[in-house]
Amino acid sequence: MVETIIDLLYSYWIFTAVLVLILVGWLANLVGIDQNEDIVGFKYKEMPNMRPIRIPTDGKGFWGAIWHWFWGVRQWEIAKDFVFELNGEEYVIPAGFTFDGASVPKFLASWLSPVGILLMGGLVHDYIYKYTVLLKANKHQVSPVMTQKEADILFRDINIEQNGIHVLNYAAYYALRLGGFVAWKGHRKAGCKVELYDK
Repeated sequence: MVETIIDLLYSYWIFTAVLVLILVGWLANLVGIDQNEDIVGFKYKEMPNMRPIRIPTDGKGFWGAIWHWFWGVRQWEIAKDFVFELNGEEYVIPAGFTFDGASVPKFLASWLSPVGILLMGGLVHDYIYKYTVLLKANKHQVSPVMTQKEADILFRDINIEQNGIHVLNYAAYYALRLGGFVAWKGHRKAGCKVELYDK
């Protein structure tokens, strides 16, 4: 009987991993770790207005389309300025900004959507990764420049405030610390700069 259970847990390792995360999160909640308290004071009045960008499989040929199906990720565009507050300061992610949400491995995407419970942290994080700063709500000033680690910590803390699941948010944070440098360095190499608006 025990061997059968162990075989099932091993065979369905993704389900086992999710179940373990849920149980650890529940235990953390029991001992009072997941509390509703402000860490970075992330607030907003309305959800981001986003539209999906067409997945570019047309004209790629059969194998190119298959490759994109397995390795490509859905991109989203902010359709209307998204205004939010962070530590008492108002910022905006302007309409037209494109992002892919939280970097969730494909095999976990059916369990954890890149634009699901990690959306808010993922959106702000993607903007900082691209530009190293946040655009203030007046659109002609920016925040101080942030490091990759500061961006990753902000992602974690926004998501803790939004969904209250410390275990999940710390797991996502450590995944970013391990692999986020690829996207961070790619944006630095591309020389991405925030466009400031005229007064």
